Amino acid sequence: MGIPGLELLLRQATLLLGAAVLVSLISHRLRLPPIVGLVVTGALIGPYGLGLVADVHQVEVAAEIGVVFLLFTIGLELSLARLADLGRSFWIGGPVQTLTTAALAGGLALAAGLSAPAAVVVGLVAAPSSTVVVLRLLHDRRELDAPQGRAALGILLFQDLLLVPMLVALPLLAARGAPALDQILRGLAALAATALLFAAARRFLPRLLERIARTRVREIFLFGSLFACLGLAWATERLGFSLALGAFVAGLLVSESDYRFQVVADVEPFRDLFASVFFISIGMLVDLGATGRRLPQVVTVVVVLMAIKMAATAIAVRKIGFPARVAAVTALSLAQIGEFSFVIAAAARGLGLLDEATGGVVLAAAALTLLATPALVALGPAAADRLPRALARWLDGAGPAAPAPEPGVRPVEDHVVVVGFGAGGRTLARVLAEARIRYRVVEADAELVGRARRAGEPILWGDATRAEILRAAHIERARLVVFAISDPEATKRALAVARELAPRTHRLVRTRLVAEIEGLRAAGADEVVAEEFESSIEIFTHVLEAYRVPRNVVRAQIRVLRGENYRMLRTAATAERVSAAVLDALAAGTTEVARIEPGSPAAGRSLEQFDLRRRAGATVIAVVRGERSHTNPDASFRLEEGDDLVLVGSHEQIEAAFALLDGEGESETSAPAGGGPESGAA
Repeated sequence: MGIPGLELLLRQATLLLGAAVLVSLISHRLRLPPIVGLVVTGALIGPYGLGLVADVHQVEVAAEIGVVFLLFTIGLELSLARLADLGRSFWIGGPVQTLTTAALAGGLALAAGLSAPAAVVVGLVAAPSSTVVVLRLLHDRRELDAPQGRAALGILLFQDLLLVPMLVALPLLAARGAPALDQILRGLAALAATALLFAAARRFLPRLLERIARTRVREIFLFGSLFACLGLAWATERLGFSLALGAFVAGLLVSESDYRFQVVADVEPFRDLFASVFFISIGMLVDLGATGRRLPQVVTVVVVLMAIKMAATAIAVRKIGFPARVAAVTALSLAQIGEFSFVIAAAARGLGLLDEATGGVVLAAAALTLLATPALVALGPAAADRLPRALARWLDGAGPAAPAPEPGVRPVEDHVVVVGFGAGGRTLARVLAEARIRYRVVEADAELVGRARRAGEPILWGDATRAEILRAAHIERARLVVFAISDPEATKRALAVARELAPRTHRLVRTRLVAEIEGLRAAGADEVVAEEFESSIEIFTHVLEAYRVPRNVVRAQIRVLRGENYRMLRTAATAERVSAAVLDALAAGTTEVARIEPGSPAAGRSLEQFDLRRRAGATVIAVVRGERSHTNPDASFRLEEGDDLVLVGSHEQIEAAFALLDGEGESETSAPAGGGPESGAA
């Protein structure tokens, strides 16, 4: 006999998970983000779809827990150090974009006849964009470190931080007829209690985690992490605020401790599971029948909201100093209504701030904007390249003045143009400066340009895909142009412009993936350096050196692997072709340096006594002692500790010589076949 209600719960959970797997597989084949498949799943199996899940309340409970874990992990990510790194994108771009969107959307809702509280709710719902969807898409496109990725990240994190005040404000909006003073006093009392809770948790939570961590029992640490997340969420809910507020505060507190990464690892499976249920519950809120009946109204709301968000985002990105192209790409990326908008809308409907009809239209419109996001992100670079001049001029007027040209800059020639001043660009600029090689830098981030200009760098602000910017760097007189930006599409466009302006200038491109090499070569790159294989080459170089493979053999191996743009590493017959190309280098005579270490059997003996030539086949052609070099030493030359022997021989002979110098195989051995070059030394 089963437990009452358990069979229904298991049946609904099975249907929910099975439908999620099926629809998610389809969305994956269509290259759609998982969140899109989850929302569609909810719409199909929910009460307004096929009705397979009848008890939506149980799903909503799991969705509430999903929101708690989402806010907890966001708090973990929003450490003070990370906020400082985002700089103007967070502190300026976030407020400008969020407040502009909320004001425009709320004003239009008020003009359309909604009440003031409902209009405010519409503005709050329109303000957030989807952190989950946008960051996943930018990650897949390898654009998180690109200018549009940095701008979007700062804006999204500010919106996530603003979610808590938005949820706190909703009960105040719903308090109709209550004296304003009573509401203010009640709110202040709740804030004071929350502040005390925050102070107490800040004092005792790190100590609790430290005490638990000392046990080295993973299960106890997991229980402690869940207690911190759910416990503070429950406490703030009892004080009259939302569960999300407490979870967010708990994440912030843990983010400043030494255990944040372990906590993230422990909580992540729960977050992913319940967050997926949360997105499914969002789809269940969409009334497919009502949406069909109000389709023109829903489409109108979608178009208006996306236009508002794109305009607000473009203005915000220009305000923080990025060019018009970056502003356009970011605007298309953040044009959707975010996942937390559904949280705000659901809370507002529960408080009676939105009626069923208005709430249904807003939720349906928000879901459609999420579904359109992958296409908008994919079209972003091409649309930005075709930006009308009038719109570009409007964006330029909406932003700050361009950084003033570097004083005293004169036309240069035979220099290096460095496009991008991230970690790679800064390292290259430092090396060029130390080598006294002239260079000019092009960077699209005005904040980076300002800092570099103050440090004395010869840097220009602008978009490298525009011909006038590259002309300002005198690319036509440069010997080399290096593209070190983390934006594959922008790199290809800048390459095409550079090839047209300066066809004789050598174009070197850094990329992260070997799969991008062919496209970059087609766009105009003369040479492509792929980080994906360069790191592998660096690793095997150290491995071969540890086995004392001669350096010229290692260099030959590297030349073969780098040849034809790593083509050998991308073909099926890699091993045979690489081995055949290196065999000659292995068999040929090679040179290596060996040091006489303390305790070596060679120390204190002459070359004739040690008899390295007969025993190993290698020949000593020079001995370096301190600052002095002894070339072609005679057989009576006595070796000392610290001497460096310059050896000539085959790879096998050099290896045998190293073994003898290290004291391995001290017994008399015959020389390997095929002795090395003759010398006056033994």
